[in-house]
Amino acid sequence: MRWEVRATGPRTGAPLLLLHGFTGRGISWAPLARRMVALGRNVIVVDLPGHGRTGRAVTDPQEATVERTADHLSEILDNLHAAPSDVIGYSLGARIALRLAVAHPAAVNRLVLESPSAGIADPGARSERREADERLVQAIERDGIERFVADWERNPVFASHATTMRPERADRQRRIRLANRPEGLALSLRGAGQGAMEPLHDRLAAIDARTLVIAGTLDAIGLPRARAVAAAIPGATLREIEGAGHTPHDEQPIEFTRLVTHFLAGDPVA
Repeated sequence: MRWEVRATGPRTGAPLLLLHGFTGRGISWAPLARRMVALGRNVIVVDLPGHGRTGRAVTDPQEATVERTADHLSEILDNLHAAPSDVIGYSLGARIALRLAVAHPAAVNRLVLESPSAGIADPGARSERREADERLVQAIERDGIERFVADWERNPVFASHATTMRPERADRQRRIRLANRPEGLALSLRGAGQGAMEPLHDRLAAIDARTLVIAGTLDAIGLPRARAVAAAIPGATLREIEGAGHTPHDEQPIEFTRLVTHFLAGDPVA
């Protein structure tokens, strides 16, 4: 696996690893990354496997699993002398961040989970999700990236975007999605979809990193999952952002950044 990794800000600054969601890229975090660099953080962004320039030569989905990805990220942080690092993960990135905290606790300092899931505990439901993801994979491979992105943006989980996201943010997000390769997104879905990952519900109690869970009040599917994750991690703080759905960092970026900045600084998160 060849990774696209970018580090900005002072190398002596406290490290911060940013993990994007499915169909995103490391540059999806650019607005937040600029803010964190201005605060003196050493910001590390990656393209997750199957996205951008990471894993272009990989065809085996087992090389792109949540579990394997967390192992790689632990090694990357070690190689950058950036462990332990604060970690922010969104959606797919939040699932990977959870795995990193569970499997490699020495790699994680503070943990921010935006719209997280701990996986699917029920084997039957997990099998159904794998089948649904495989249908998505076939659509990507059959119809190409433009048709897939158009269909993906009509997913009910993003319904709030029509009223909560500024047009320039939506356009930027779409350009990032379209820059991905169909075969890369197919690899990610097969390897790291919710139906493919090992459920983590029974291991969340072992997480000792200070944790902030963020979810949007308009995210009917994701909000219960986020609440369950927050309830299972000892001492975790849950904050629900009004007027946001599945992507609070894009829908309500000022409030999201305020919460994250206070939390990472060790200040109370009101």
